Amino acid sequence: MNIGKISVIVTCRDEAGRIEKCLDSAHGFGECIVVDSFSGDDTVALARERSSLVYQRPFVSAADQKNWALQRVRYEWVLILDADEILTRALRAEIEELQPTCRGYWIRRRSDYLGRTIRGCGWQRDRVLRLFERAHGRYDDAQVHEEVHVVGKSGALRNPLEHHPYRDVTHHIKKINEYSSRGARDFVERGGRMAALRMLTRPPLRFVRMYLLQAGFRDGWQGLVLCLLSVYSVFLKYAKAWELQWRDQERES
Repeated sequence: MNIGKISVIVTCRDEAGRIEKCLDSAHGFGECIVVDSFSGDDTVALARERSSLVYQRPFVSAADQKNWALQRVRYEWVLILDADEILTRALRAEIEELQPTCRGYWIRRRSDYLGRTIRGCGWQRDRVLRLFERAHGRYDDAQVHEEVHVVGKSGALRNPLEHHPYRDVTHHIKKINEYSSRGARDFVERGGRMAALRMLTRPPLRFVRMYLLQAGFRDGWQGLVLCLLSVYSVFLKYAKAWELQWRDQERES
C-alpha cells in the first residue's frame, strides 16, 4: 500500500527569494503548512498563494516551530522541509510510490554553495530524517542542528533533496552569527565546560577535518571559502559561550 496523502511542513523567515520553488516542488501531496517567524519581506504573501495554511508565530527555535506544527497536521505521514530545500522529481516520485515498512525515512541532501555542488567538506554525507509518522516522531529541544527522534525503525530513501543553504557570502556570515549565538546558549545550558580552550583548539581541528580529511580541497575555491567560514563559525560559537560563562561569573561575584 502506498504512503497516501502527506502533510508537508515548511518553516521560514524572510525567504521570499526561495519559498516559491520549495512549495511548488511539494505541491499536491495532501496539505502544506507554513510556519513563518514574522518575515519582513513577501514570504507570507507568496506562501499563501501556494500552501494550505500559513501561520505566524515568534521564533524560539527551529525545533519549537516544527513541534508546534506537528500538532496541527491532518495526515498520518509528515514531510518536513526548509525553505532552502527543493524536492527533485525523482525524490517526489519515490515518496509517492513508497510502501512504508519503517516509521521514518532519512533523505540525503545534495548541497550547492556559490554555484557549485559540494562533493566534499563532509557535505557529501549529509542526510536528514524528514519523512515520518507524526505519532512516532518529535524534535529534540536543541537550539541548533535539531533532529527528529522517531520511535521505531527508520529506513533511507535513494534520491536526494536539493539544498541551497546560502545565497551568498554575506548571507552565510549572517547565518553564522545567528547559529553561533544559539549554539553558544545551547552549549552553556547543557553544562558545557572549557569554552575558552575549545575556542582555541576546535577551529583548526575543524579545518583539518573538512578541508583535508573530508576532501574540501576538491571543491575548488568554493570549498576553501566554505571551510574557512565553518572554522569562523566554530570560533564564534565558543567565543560567545565563553562570554556567557564569564558574564555569569561576574554576576555571581
